[in-house]
Amino acid sequence: MEAALGRVSASKHTGRENLLVCFSHLRWNFVHQRPQHILTLASEQQRVVYFEEPVFEELPQPQMRTSEASPNILIVTPVLPLGASAAKSDAVQRRFVQQIIASMPHSRLIAWYYTPMALRFTEFLDPDICVYDCMDELSAFKNAPPELAQMEKALLRRADLVFTGGLSLFETKRRLHQAIYPFPSSIDVKHFHKARLPGKDPADQAGIPHPRVGYFGVIDERLDAGLVALAARTMPDVHFVMIGPVVKIDPAILPKADNLHWLGAKAYCDLPDYLRHWDAGWMPFALNEATRFISPTKTPEFLAAGLPVISTAIVDVVRSYGAAGLVEIADSDDLESKLRSMLLRPREMLLPQVDAYLADMSWERTWTAMAAHIEGAYRRKKVVPLRRSA
Repeated sequence: MEAALGRVSASKHTGRENLLVCFSHLRWNFVHQRPQHILTLASEQQRVVYFEEPVFEELPQPQMRTSEASPNILIVTPVLPLGASAAKSDAVQRRFVQQIIASMPHSRLIAWYYTPMALRFTEFLDPDICVYDCMDELSAFKNAPPELAQMEKALLRRADLVFTGGLSLFETKRRLHQAIYPFPSSIDVKHFHKARLPGKDPADQAGIPHPRVGYFGVIDERLDAGLVALAARTMPDVHFVMIGPVVKIDPAILPKADNLHWLGAKAYCDLPDYLRHWDAGWMPFALNEATRFISPTKTPEFLAAGLPVISTAIVDVVRSYGAAGLVEIADSDDLESKLRSMLLRPREMLLPQVDAYLADMSWERTWTAMAAHIEGAYRRKKVVPLRRSA
Protein backbone atom coordinates (compact mmCIF):
# COMPACT_ATOMS: atom_id res chain seq x y z
CA MET A 1 0.00 0.00 0.00
CA GLU A 2 2.87 2.37 0.72
CA ALA A 3 4.19 1.90 -2.81
CA ALA A 4 0.76 2.68 -4.17
CA LEU A 5 0.54 5.80 -2.05
CA GLY A 6 3.77 7.04 -3.54
CA ARG A 7 2.10 7.10 -6.94
CA VAL A 8 -0.76 9.20 -5.57
CA SER A 9 1.45 12.10 -4.55
CA ALA A 10 1.82 14.41 -7.52
CA SER A 11 4.70 16.81 -7.13
CA LYS A 12 3.56 18.86 -10.12
CA HIS A 13 0.46 19.89 -8.13
CA THR A 14 1.81 22.13 -5.42
CA GLY A 15 0.20 24.69 -3.15
CA ARG A 16 -2.85 24.43 -0.95
CA GLU A 17 -5.53 24.28 -3.64
CA ASN A 18 -9.06 23.02 -3.17
CA LEU A 19 -9.50 19.25 -3.21
CA LEU A 20 -12.69 17.49 -4.35
CA VAL A 21 -12.87 13.78 -3.54
CA CYS A 22 -15.69 11.97 -5.33
CA PHE A 23 -17.01 8.57 -4.23
CA SER A 24 -18.75 6.77 -7.08
CA HIS A 25 -20.33 3.43 -7.91
CA LEU A 26 -19.49 4.03 -11.58
CA ARG A 27 -16.18 3.37 -13.29
CA TRP A 28 -14.65 6.48 -14.81
CA ASN A 29 -13.83 4.56 -17.99
CA PHE A 30 -17.21 2.81 -18.24
CA VAL A 31 -19.69 5.17 -19.91
CA HIS A 32 -19.03 8.89 -20.31
CA GLN A 33 -21.96 10.56 -18.55
CA ARG A 34 -22.90 13.00 -15.79
CA PRO A 35 -19.96 12.43 -13.40
CA GLN A 36 -17.35 12.81 -16.12
CA HIS A 37 -18.92 15.98 -17.52
CA ILE A 38 -19.33 17.68 -14.15
CA LEU A 39 -16.04 16.65 -12.57
CA THR A 40 -14.01 17.51 -15.66
CA LEU A 41 -15.34 21.05 -15.37
CA ALA A 42 -14.80 21.03 -11.60
CA SER A 43 -11.17 20.07 -12.19
CA GLU A 44 -10.54 23.41 -13.86
CA GLN A 45 -10.84 25.00 -10.40
CA GLN A 46 -9.50 22.31 -8.07
CA ARG A 47 -7.79 18.97 -7.82
CA VAL A 48 -10.26 16.07 -8.25
CA VAL A 49 -9.91 12.53 -6.96
CA TYR A 50 -12.38 9.99 -8.34
CA PHE A 51 -12.60 7.09 -5.88
CA GLU A 52 -14.25 4.08 -7.52
CA GLU A 53 -15.80 0.98 -6.02
CA PRO A 54 -13.22 -1.76 -5.40
CA VAL A 55 -12.35 -4.61 -7.72
CA PHE A 56 -11.44 -8.03 -6.34
CA GLU A 57 -8.49 -9.98 -7.67
CA GLU A 58 -6.19 -12.80 -6.66
CA LEU A 59 -3.43 -10.97 -4.82
CA PRO A 60 -1.81 -11.31 -1.39
CA GLN A 61 -2.59 -7.83 -0.09
CA PRO A 62 -4.67 -4.78 -1.04
CA GLN A 63 -3.39 -2.32 -3.60
CA MET A 64 -4.41 1.13 -4.69
CA ARG A 65 -4.51 1.35 -8.49
CA THR A 66 -4.24 4.91 -9.77
CA SER A 67 -4.34 6.64 -13.14
CA GLU A 68 -4.84 10.17 -14.40
CA ALA A 69 -7.89 11.01 -16.48
CA SER A 70 -6.32 14.44 -16.97
CA PRO A 71 -3.53 16.40 -15.26
CA ASN A 72 -5.97 17.43 -12.53
CA ILE A 73 -8.15 14.30 -12.18
CA LEU A 74 -6.80 11.26 -10.37
CA ILE A 75 -8.73 7.98 -10.61
CA VAL A 76 -8.31 5.67 -7.62
CA THR A 77 -9.46 2.05 -7.75
CA PRO A 78 -9.05 -0.09 -4.61
CA VAL A 79 -7.90 -3.59 -5.56
CA LEU A 80 -8.79 -6.06 -2.82
CA PRO A 81 -8.03 -9.76 -2.38
CA LEU A 82 -10.75 -12.17 -3.45
CA GLY A 83 -12.88 -13.19 -0.50
CA ALA A 84 -12.17 -10.07 1.56
CA SER A 85 -14.96 -9.50 4.09
CA ALA A 86 -17.10 -6.38 4.06
CA ALA A 87 -15.45 -5.18 7.28
CA LYS A 88 -11.97 -5.72 5.84
CA SER A 89 -12.94 -3.98 2.59
CA ASP A 90 -14.27 -0.97 4.48
CA ALA A 91 -11.16 -0.78 6.67
CA VAL A 92 -8.81 -0.87 3.69
CA GLN A 93 -10.78 1.74 1.76
CA ARG A 94 -10.91 3.97 4.83
CA ARG A 95 -7.11 3.78 5.05
CA PHE A 96 -6.73 4.52 1.35
CA VAL A 97 -8.95 7.61 1.63
CA GLN A 98 -6.96 8.85 4.62
CA GLN A 99 -3.69 8.38 2.73
CA ILE A 100 -4.95 10.12 -0.40
CA ILE A 101 -6.20 13.18 1.47
CA ALA A 102 -3.07 13.40 3.60
CA SER A 103 -0.88 13.24 0.48
CA MET A 104 -2.58 16.22 -1.17
CA PRO A 105 -2.28 19.53 0.66
CA HIS A 106 -5.48 21.53 0.31
CA SER A 107 -7.14 24.63 1.65
CA ARG A 108 -10.69 23.31 1.27
CA LEU A 109 -12.02 19.77 1.08
CA ILE A 110 -15.21 18.88 -0.79
CA ALA A 111 -16.61 15.37 -0.38
CA TRP A 112 -18.81 14.54 -3.38
CA TYR A 113 -20.97 11.42 -3.28
CA TYR A 114 -22.65 9.52 -6.09
CA THR A 115 -23.20 6.48 -3.88
CA PRO A 116 -24.38 6.62 -0.26
CA MET A 117 -22.68 3.25 0.29
CA ALA A 118 -19.32 5.03 0.47
CA LEU A 119 -20.31 6.33 3.91
CA ARG A 120 -19.35 2.89 5.25
CA PHE A 121 -15.68 3.89 4.95
CA THR A 122 -15.83 7.71 4.92
CA GLU A 123 -17.82 8.38 8.08
CA PHE A 124 -14.66 9.85 9.65
CA LEU A 125 -14.44 12.67 7.08
CA ASP A 126 -15.15 16.22 8.16
CA PRO A 127 -15.12 18.06 4.83
CA ASP A 128 -15.70 21.76 4.41
CA ILE A 129 -18.60 20.90 2.10
CA CYS A 130 -20.41 17.61 1.57
CA VAL A 131 -22.34 17.21 -1.70
CA TYR A 132 -24.72 14.39 -2.64
CA ASP A 133 -25.25 14.42 -6.40
CA CYS A 134 -28.19 12.02 -6.61
CA MET A 135 -28.22 11.20 -10.31
CA ASP A 136 -30.53 8.15 -10.02
CA GLU A 137 -32.81 6.35 -7.57
CA LEU A 138 -30.20 3.66 -6.97
CA SER A 139 -32.37 1.72 -4.52
CA ALA A 140 -34.68 0.81 -7.45
CA PHE A 141 -31.88 -0.65 -9.56
CA LYS A 142 -31.22 -4.35 -10.00
CA ASN A 143 -28.93 -5.83 -7.31
CA ALA A 144 -29.11 -2.72 -5.12
CA PRO A 145 -27.66 -3.33 -1.62
CA PRO A 146 -30.48 -3.82 0.93
CA GLU A 147 -28.97 -1.18 3.23
CA LEU A 148 -28.82 1.49 0.52
CA ALA A 149 -31.96 3.32 1.67
CA GLN A 150 -30.64 3.63 5.22
CA MET A 151 -27.25 4.79 3.99
CA GLU A 152 -28.93 7.44 1.87
CA LYS A 153 -30.80 8.75 4.93
CA ALA A 154 -27.47 9.06 6.73
CA LEU A 155 -25.93 10.87 3.76
CA LEU A 156 -28.85 13.28 3.55
CA ARG A 157 -28.29 14.18 7.23
CA ARG A 158 -24.63 14.82 6.55
CA ALA A 159 -24.84 16.63 3.20
CA ASP A 160 -24.66 20.40 2.94
CA LEU A 161 -26.09 20.28 -0.58
CA VAL A 162 -28.11 17.78 -2.58
CA PHE A 163 -28.35 17.89 -6.37
CA THR A 164 -30.69 15.63 -8.34
CA GLY A 165 -30.35 14.27 -11.86
CA GLY A 166 -33.91 15.14 -12.85
CA LEU A 167 -37.13 16.89 -11.87
CA SER A 168 -38.99 13.73 -10.84
CA LEU A 169 -36.15 12.76 -8.55
CA PHE A 170 -36.13 16.28 -7.09
CA GLU A 171 -39.86 16.16 -6.39
CA THR A 172 -39.67 12.86 -4.55
CA LYS A 173 -36.73 13.98 -2.37
CA ARG A 174 -37.30 17.71 -1.96
CA ARG A 175 -38.75 17.36 1.55
CA LEU A 176 -35.77 15.32 2.73
CA HIS A 177 -33.26 18.18 2.69
CA GLN A 178 -33.33 21.93 3.14
CA ALA A 179 -30.83 22.65 0.34
CA ILE A 180 -31.77 20.45 -2.61
CA TYR A 181 -31.64 21.58 -6.24
CA PRO A 182 -32.62 19.85 -9.53
CA PHE A 183 -30.01 19.61 -12.27
CA PRO A 184 -31.46 17.55 -15.14
CA SER A 185 -29.27 16.13 -17.86
CA SER A 186 -27.23 18.69 -19.76
CA ILE A 187 -25.57 18.49 -23.16
CA ASP A 188 -22.16 18.84 -24.80
CA VAL A 189 -23.62 20.49 -27.88
CA LYS A 190 -20.32 20.97 -29.70
CA HIS A 191 -19.49 17.27 -29.46
CA PHE A 192 -22.85 15.98 -30.71
CA HIS A 193 -23.19 18.66 -33.39
CA LYS A 194 -20.39 16.76 -35.18
CA ALA A 195 -23.05 14.20 -36.12
CA ARG A 196 -24.71 16.81 -38.32
CA LEU A 197 -21.61 16.96 -40.53
CA PRO A 198 -20.59 14.46 -43.22
CA GLY A 199 -18.24 11.67 -42.19
CA LYS A 200 -17.24 8.09 -42.81
CA ASP A 201 -19.51 5.32 -41.57
CA PRO A 202 -17.76 3.13 -38.94
CA ALA A 203 -16.69 -0.25 -40.32
CA ASP A 204 -18.97 -2.33 -38.08
CA GLN A 205 -21.99 -0.26 -39.13
CA ALA A 206 -21.25 0.44 -42.78
CA GLY A 207 -22.91 -2.72 -44.07
CA ILE A 208 -26.20 -2.19 -42.23
CA PRO A 209 -29.00 -1.13 -44.61
CA HIS A 210 -31.18 1.96 -44.13
CA PRO A 211 -33.44 3.08 -42.60
CA ARG A 212 -31.50 2.82 -39.36
CA VAL A 213 -32.95 3.52 -35.94
CA GLY A 214 -30.35 3.65 -33.19
CA TYR A 215 -29.97 3.45 -29.42
CA PHE A 216 -26.82 4.10 -27.39
CA GLY A 217 -26.32 3.71 -23.66
CA VAL A 218 -26.04 1.09 -20.97
CA ILE A 219 -28.04 -2.04 -21.77
CA ASP A 220 -29.48 -3.34 -18.51
CA GLU A 221 -32.82 -3.93 -16.76
CA ARG A 222 -33.99 -0.47 -17.85
CA LEU A 223 -34.17 -1.52 -21.50
CA ASP A 224 -37.47 -3.04 -22.67
CA ALA A 225 -36.15 -6.13 -24.47
CA GLY A 226 -39.69 -7.19 -25.36
CA LEU A 227 -40.35 -3.88 -27.09
CA VAL A 228 -37.06 -4.15 -28.99
CA ALA A 229 -38.05 -7.63 -30.18
CA LEU A 230 -41.51 -6.41 -31.20
CA ALA A 231 -40.05 -3.50 -33.19
CA ALA A 232 -37.66 -5.77 -35.06
CA ARG A 233 -40.42 -8.31 -35.79
CA THR A 234 -43.09 -5.87 -36.98
CA MET A 235 -40.72 -3.65 -38.99
CA PRO A 236 -38.40 -6.08 -40.82
CA ASP A 237 -37.38 -3.39 -43.33
CA VAL A 238 -36.08 -1.11 -40.55
CA HIS A 239 -32.68 -1.87 -39.02
CA PHE A 240 -32.19 -1.27 -35.31
CA VAL A 241 -28.66 -0.47 -34.16
CA MET A 242 -27.99 -1.00 -30.45
CA ILE A 243 -24.78 0.43 -28.95
CA GLY A 244 -23.63 0.01 -25.38
CA PRO A 245 -22.25 -2.35 -22.75
CA VAL A 246 -24.50 -5.11 -21.39
CA VAL A 247 -24.51 -5.16 -17.57
CA LYS A 248 -26.55 -6.82 -14.80
CA ILE A 249 -28.52 -8.91 -17.30
CA ASP A 250 -27.67 -12.05 -19.23
CA PRO A 251 -26.76 -11.11 -22.84
CA ALA A 252 -28.46 -14.34 -23.91
CA ILE A 253 -31.88 -12.84 -23.15
CA LEU A 254 -31.41 -10.03 -25.66
CA PRO A 255 -33.59 -10.56 -28.73
CA LYS A 256 -32.01 -11.61 -32.01
CA ALA A 257 -33.12 -10.79 -35.56
CA ASP A 258 -31.56 -10.09 -38.94
CA ASN A 259 -32.49 -6.42 -38.60
CA LEU A 260 -31.30 -6.08 -35.00
CA HIS A 261 -27.63 -5.22 -34.56
CA TRP A 262 -25.91 -5.29 -31.14
CA LEU A 263 -22.60 -3.49 -31.73
CA GLY A 264 -21.29 -3.38 -28.16
CA ALA A 265 -19.77 -0.47 -26.24
CA LYS A 266 -18.25 2.48 -28.09
CA ALA A 267 -16.04 5.33 -26.90
CA TYR A 268 -17.77 8.63 -26.20
CA CYS A 269 -15.57 10.35 -28.76
CA ASP A 270 -16.81 7.96 -31.49
CA LEU A 271 -20.56 8.36 -30.89
CA PRO A 272 -21.09 11.18 -33.44
CA ASP A 273 -19.55 8.94 -36.13
CA TYR A 274 -22.33 6.40 -35.53
CA LEU A 275 -25.19 8.84 -34.96
CA ARG A 276 -24.61 10.80 -38.17
CA HIS A 277 -25.53 7.70 -40.16
CA TRP A 278 -28.78 6.96 -38.31
CA ASP A 279 -32.19 8.03 -39.55
CA ALA A 280 -33.74 8.29 -36.08
CA GLY A 281 -32.88 7.75 -32.43
CA TRP A 282 -35.01 5.79 -30.02
CA MET A 283 -35.15 5.15 -26.30
CA PRO A 284 -36.98 1.84 -25.72
CA PHE A 285 -36.95 2.04 -21.93
CA ALA A 286 -39.07 -0.28 -19.83
CA LEU A 287 -41.55 1.47 -17.56
CA ASN A 288 -40.52 0.04 -14.20
CA GLU A 289 -39.13 1.09 -10.82
CA ALA A 290 -35.63 1.48 -12.24
CA THR A 291 -36.81 4.04 -14.82
CA ARG A 292 -39.39 5.94 -12.75
CA PHE A 293 -37.04 8.82 -11.95
CA ILE A 294 -34.47 8.73 -14.74
CA SER A 295 -33.66 11.77 -16.84
CA PRO A 296 -31.79 10.21 -19.80
CA THR A 297 -28.71 12.18 -20.82
CA LYS A 298 -29.05 10.71 -24.29
CA THR A 299 -32.27 12.68 -24.95
CA PRO A 300 -30.55 16.05 -25.55
CA GLU A 301 -27.58 14.21 -27.10
CA PHE A 302 -29.81 12.65 -29.77
CA LEU A 303 -31.41 16.02 -30.44
CA ALA A 304 -28.08 17.88 -30.65
CA ALA A 305 -26.96 15.27 -33.19
CA GLY A 306 -29.88 16.36 -35.39
CA LEU A 307 -31.88 13.14 -35.10
CA PRO A 308 -35.63 12.81 -34.71
CA VAL A 309 -36.26 10.89 -31.47
CA ILE A 310 -38.92 8.46 -30.26
CA SER A 311 -39.19 7.27 -26.66
CA THR A 312 -41.36 5.31 -24.30
CA ALA A 313 -43.25 7.35 -21.70
CA ILE A 314 -40.41 8.16 -19.29
CA VAL A 315 -41.85 10.85 -16.99
CA ASP A 316 -39.04 13.39 -17.33
CA VAL A 317 -38.93 12.91 -21.11
CA VAL A 318 -42.70 13.31 -21.50
CA ARG A 319 -42.98 16.42 -19.34
CA SER A 320 -40.09 18.26 -20.96
CA TYR A 321 -39.10 17.11 -24.44
CA GLY A 322 -42.44 15.50 -25.22
CA ALA A 323 -44.40 18.55 -24.09
CA ALA A 324 -42.16 20.76 -26.22
CA GLY A 325 -42.86 18.62 -29.29
CA LEU A 326 -39.22 17.57 -29.65
CA VAL A 327 -39.57 13.86 -28.85
CA GLU A 328 -42.31 11.50 -30.03
CA ILE A 329 -43.77 9.37 -27.22
CA ALA A 330 -44.89 5.86 -28.15
CA ASP A 331 -45.65 2.46 -26.64
CA SER A 332 -46.06 -1.01 -28.11
CA ASP A 333 -49.48 -0.14 -29.58
CA ASP A 334 -48.39 2.81 -31.70
CA LEU A 335 -44.61 2.42 -32.03
CA GLU A 336 -44.68 1.28 -35.64
CA SER A 337 -47.05 3.97 -36.90
CA LYS A 338 -45.23 6.78 -35.10
CA LEU A 339 -41.78 5.55 -36.06
CA ARG A 340 -42.66 5.15 -39.73
CA SER A 341 -44.25 8.60 -39.76
CA MET A 342 -41.11 10.04 -38.16
CA LEU A 343 -38.84 8.42 -40.73
CA LEU A 344 -40.77 10.15 -43.55
CA ARG A 345 -40.28 13.64 -42.10
CA PRO A 346 -37.33 15.82 -43.14
CA ARG A 347 -34.66 15.60 -40.43
CA GLU A 348 -34.08 19.35 -40.57
CA MET A 349 -37.68 20.26 -39.74
CA LEU A 350 -37.20 20.54 -35.97
CA LEU A 351 -33.59 21.74 -35.85
CA PRO A 352 -34.30 25.46 -35.16
CA GLN A 353 -36.68 24.50 -32.33
CA VAL A 354 -34.20 21.94 -30.98
CA ASP A 355 -31.29 24.37 -31.00
CA ALA A 356 -33.31 27.03 -29.21
CA TYR A 357 -34.37 24.51 -26.54
CA LEU A 358 -30.82 23.24 -25.95
CA ALA A 359 -29.20 26.69 -25.93
CA ASP A 360 -29.20 27.01 -22.13
CA MET A 361 -28.50 23.37 -21.27
CA SER A 362 -24.71 23.13 -21.39
CA TRP A 363 -22.74 21.21 -18.78
CA GLU A 364 -20.73 24.41 -18.28
CA ARG A 365 -23.88 26.21 -17.21
CA THR A 366 -24.79 23.33 -14.89
CA TRP A 367 -21.37 23.30 -13.21
CA THR A 368 -21.37 27.09 -12.83
CA ALA A 369 -24.69 26.90 -10.97
CA MET A 370 -23.50 23.99 -8.82
CA ALA A 371 -20.28 25.83 -7.96
CA ALA A 372 -22.28 28.88 -6.89
CA HIS A 373 -24.34 26.72 -4.51
CA ILE A 374 -21.14 25.22 -3.11
CA GLU A 375 -19.62 28.62 -2.51
CA GLY A 376 -22.81 29.85 -0.87
CA ALA A 377 -22.94 26.82 1.43
CA TYR A 378 -19.29 27.31 2.37
CA ARG A 379 -19.84 30.95 3.28
CA ARG A 380 -22.91 30.11 5.35
CA LYS A 381 -20.99 27.48 7.31
CA LYS A 382 -18.21 29.97 8.05
CA VAL A 383 -20.63 32.69 9.20
CA VAL A 384 -22.67 30.55 11.61
CA PRO A 385 -19.86 29.93 14.16
CA LEU A 386 -19.08 33.66 14.27
CA ARG A 387 -22.68 34.47 15.13
CA ARG A 388 -22.74 31.85 17.86
CA SER A 389 -19.60 33.23 19.52
CA ALA A 390 -20.82 36.81 19.50
